[in-house]
Amino acid sequence: NSSDLSPSAFILASIPGLEAAHFWMAILLCSVYILAVTGNCAVLFIVKMEPSLHAPMYFFLCMLAAIDLALSTSTVPRVLSFYWFNTREISFSACLVQMFLIHTLSAIESTVLLAMAVDRYVAICHPLRHAAILTNAATVKIGLVAMARGVLFFLPLPLLLLPLPFCSSRVLSHSFCLHQDVMNLACANTTPSMVYGLTAILLVMGLDAILICLSYILILKAVLRLASWKERLKVFSTCVAHICVVLAFYVPLIGLSVVHRFGKDLAPLVHIVMGNVYILVPSVLNPIIYGVRTKQIQRRILNLIHIHHD
Repeated sequence: NSSDLSPSAFILASIPGLEAAHFWMAILLCSVYILAVTGNCAVLFIVKMEPSLHAPMYFFLCMLAAIDLALSTSTVPRVLSFYWFNTREISFSACLVQMFLIHTLSAIESTVLLAMAVDRYVAICHPLRHAAILTNAATVKIGLVAMARGVLFFLPLPLLLLPLPFCSSRVLSHSFCLHQDVMNLACANTTPSMVYGLTAILLVMGLDAILICLSYILILKAVLRLASWKERLKVFSTCVAHICVVLAFYVPLIGLSVVHRFGKDLAPLVHIVMGNVYILVPSVLNPIIYGVRTKQIQRRILNLIHIHHD
């Protein structure tokens, strides 16, 4: 059938038996989304307004906030439309665009997390050279490289899916479009797409994770050379926020990958929950983590609350 060559739409996943609860699920999802948007906008505003935070580490934090805003906004409003208005269909072109944005933004975030790990390594292991190495200009260049890297590695994903014929069953296993999920619905040889997708993830997220671990091994060696435990804890405490943010990004990513590859027999609820965790958890947790760990951000938030209260 020639219509199979250009599918008009995919069907977003629904949780069997819980259709009646969609309204309340949407309320919960909307609340989490508002929290994510508010937190990340607050980080961007506070770093802009607080001169003491005009440093590479906080510029990287602003990049994370902008990425999290874009990632959650590219998915959650469409999911809310599905839950509230039962618009389960998503066009083939919209699905490919959404898929490209999700994977590209995730790759950019991974690169920024690596840059933050390198920033911590230079600050702890080469403190006298930190200001000279990680200048504001260097930070901007790193941001541009992160964007270019994400786009170049993940633009081929939708392009490889474009010529494929798709089966009559076009029901996705998530409430949004992911590469492997869409690829599994194709009625053709998907080996090139599968191999490229796995290679891209290993060369971006996989390599970044290894380099982040290597940075922390070197940081740990430098910290252990310090004389007292008090000094060691004081120095290493500057890394705690970044370690938490790395875990908040990579744990859901690994969990979702495991569910995709080995969880075909799992309940649909598991796929949908893991997908939403992957999209929303980093977006919500990142501003909270840095808000708790950064005194300047805490102080500015308290000032804003005080002014508003007055």
